[in-house]
Amino acid sequence: MGGGVMVVSGLTLFVIALLIFALALVLLGVRTVPQGQEWTVERFGRYTRTLQPGLHLLLPLVDRIGRKQSMMETVLDVPSQEVITRDNAMVTADGVVFFQVIDAAKASYEVNNLELAILNLTMTNTRTVMGSMDLDELLSQRDQINARLLGVVDEATSPWGVKVTRIEIRDIQPPRDLVDSMARQMKAERDRRASILEAEGQRQAAILRAEGAKQAAILQAEGRREAAFRDAEARERSAQAEAEATRLVSDAIAGGSAQAINYFVAQRYVDALTAVAAAPNQKVLFMPLEAANVIGAIGGIAEIAREAFPNRPPNQPASPGAAAVPPQAPRGPWNRDERNRDEPKRSDAPVPPES
Repeated sequence: MGGGVMVVSGLTLFVIALLIFALALVLLGVRTVPQGQEWTVERFGRYTRTLQPGLHLLLPLVDRIGRKQSMMETVLDVPSQEVITRDNAMVTADGVVFFQVIDAAKASYEVNNLELAILNLTMTNTRTVMGSMDLDELLSQRDQINARLLGVVDEATSPWGVKVTRIEIRDIQPPRDLVDSMARQMKAERDRRASILEAEGQRQAAILRAEGAKQAAILQAEGRREAAFRDAEARERSAQAEAEATRLVSDAIAGGSAQAINYFVAQRYVDALTAVAAAPNQKVLFMPLEAANVIGAIGGIAEIAREAFPNRPPNQPASPGAAAVPPQAPRGPWNRDERNRDEPKRSDAPVPPES
């Protein structure tokens, strides 16, 4: 009876142990892959499949996890290195590389130490690309350098299941003496451009001033021509008026009226005396003229007035209350010769006053 109890107890322990072992095996086969990673599965050392993010069940003691690859974009720092350009200039350059694993199996089994491989590949191609360019191109065409590096490295890493998304040259440092030479060259170029711009400005200013002077001269010449034309026209009209007045006087004289010329001469004589008397700079007026001439001119004007009113009796006064004046011949310079023929010579002209 006691032996049977012992056999039952031993069987129970064996079953319990077997259950625990089975539970342990199940727990060993359960795997959870986090987001952003992919794991490879190896069965007896051979790749079988890739585990995506989530819960997976493996065969215990048969399958195992091989490599764990991050599927997120990764950044590698490219250390500084010296590069000799095509024109034998020594520069120091560094940069960064951005890549992403596309195929976890290839990244795990096609290359050993993926990051080191990408880093060395980038450094060697950086020396190749930058060494094929001159220093000026190297400093001014950094985008072109990045594009060429990206194309070369991405093509080389495609068999590894990797996609290189970007390569950036971070810094390019030429030697100090070369930097100083470049600074002097840049300053000389700036001075040359400034001189050219200044000369161009002076040339444009001179051209504009010359154009302005030309236009001013043209306008002045046109103004003088217009003024001369108008002066000539005014003189022509004045001469025409003078000629017309002279013609009228000549017609009057030819018609038998000799008093017209007397009126013409008397008018000019009186106008001349008026101009002399009205001059503002004359303080003392000298009359170096014969009074007989003035009286004769006034007599000529009176004779013209008598001819204009022939119906009035000769002894009738011009206005009421005026005394009658006996008719007499006018005395003036135009009838002095007739008077001298009939009368003896005498000096009846008043003596001009002494100054």
